[in-house]
Amino acid sequence: MSKASFHGTTILCVRRGNLLAMGGDGQVTMGESIVKQKARKIRRLAGDKVLAGFAGSTADALSLFARFEQKLEEYHGNLNRAVVELAKDWRTDRALRHLEALLLVADEKSTFLVSGTGDVIEPDDGIVAIGSGGPYALAAARALAKHTQLSPREIVQEAMMLAGEICIFTNNQIHIEELQGNPR
Repeated sequence: MSKASFHGTTILCVRRGNLLAMGGDGQVTMGESIVKQKARKIRRLAGDKVLAGFAGSTADALSLFARFEQKLEEYHGNLNRAVVELAKDWRTDRALRHLEALLLVADEKSTFLVSGTGDVIEPDDGIVAIGSGGPYALAAARALAKHTQLSPREIVQEAMMLAGEICIFTNNQIHIEELQGNPR
């Protein structure tokens, strides 16, 4: 599995006004087999002020969650600083460099995609997705955001269901977390 393409999940984050929703499917695969249907791939961190979701190897993602949580604590909940420092460590640390996962993280103000190649990307339109079903969920979410007045939660639900109908590594057991914050 290359770092550029991860199979096995879909995570979608949609920000609209002062509302944010992040959703993930529940399917876990090993090779060609589905081994779990209702996994939770999104976590609340920093006293429920930050949402984080992962795509990629589960063990690698759990290591990253722990490291990311340490960075949040070290930088007193400053999401921007924590993601930059995590990306630096991920890119340069010999052990971390080999982790195969991507993270989506968001708080009341910002959303970031963080990768092991040192990328820290903030989406222009407040919508971002990762994982094997990410392109499908992203396209659906952008269309729904552009042509409807649905809430972020409703957009995530509909886009994730569509991704689950197309991507064989994504199912329809969707878990969604929400945050309310400052309008952008």
